[in-house]
Amino acid sequence: MTSRLTARELTLAYEDRTVVHGLDLAVPDGRVSVIVGPNACGKSTTLRALGRLLKPRGGAVLLDGTELARIPTRKIAQSIGLLPQSPVAPEAITVADLVSRGRQPHQHWWQQWSQADERAVTDAMERTDVAALADRPVDELSGGQRQRVWIAMALAQETDVLLLDEPTTYLDISHQVEVMDLVRQLNHERGRTVVMVLHDLNQAARYADHLVAMKAGRIVAEGRPEDVVTADLVREVFGLDSVVVPDPVTGSPLVVPGAPYSPPSERIPR
Repeated sequence: MTSRLTARELTLAYEDRTVVHGLDLAVPDGRVSVIVGPNACGKSTTLRALGRLLKPRGGAVLLDGTELARIPTRKIAQSIGLLPQSPVAPEAITVADLVSRGRQPHQHWWQQWSQADERAVTDAMERTDVAALADRPVDELSGGQRQRVWIAMALAQETDVLLLDEPTTYLDISHQVEVMDLVRQLNHERGRTVVMVLHDLNQAARYADHLVAMKAGRIVAEGRPEDVVTADLVREVFGLDSVVVPDPVTGSPLVVPGAPYSPPSERIPR
């Protein structure tokens, strides 16, 4: 397995609170990797470090064998695209203008805009179904529409590696499926390496080639979803009793939670 993006003995902290401890990770090239785990386990923090938004307290993130800290920002932005949680758009900016900002890493003082830029922006808006919103101010859109616009901006950046932190946030179920199918399509048709953080374990198992399960700042297991997602793993990582069965549509692991709580008065005697 080849990997352009790797983490070696990565330790991440916020002030005096260590969140990730000595993590080693090799992101498989040309695959969809998904990081899962309970709240506050360090998965989003890890993604931020992979995109150089957070400086490691120890260890390093490397791109093609070179530490991110030693690579010029523009070069990183041409290779790694990152969509963080809850991004904030400039006031009154339109959809088309925001998506166009994804092309900034490709701009030069002697050439501010090109046909390639125009094609990339148009394609990104069409793929995320926001082309009809091009002239609308972003702050007037619904949460789901805004999320699709941000994803369009990340796609317009046309990087080899795409990092997405909870990309289905605010989306209804149909748009969640559309976005995840889009990510899969970009991976298959264009060879994009994708790393996502997701809360939905079943969604992660359905779309991931490589699944990384984290708990308390460490990787508990990683590999193919069918090898990683087991009842024991779900209990260890999420503290949940469950049954894991094949998804009737895709065959991927499907986690069915154990019996829900019911008041004693409603329990059926055995």
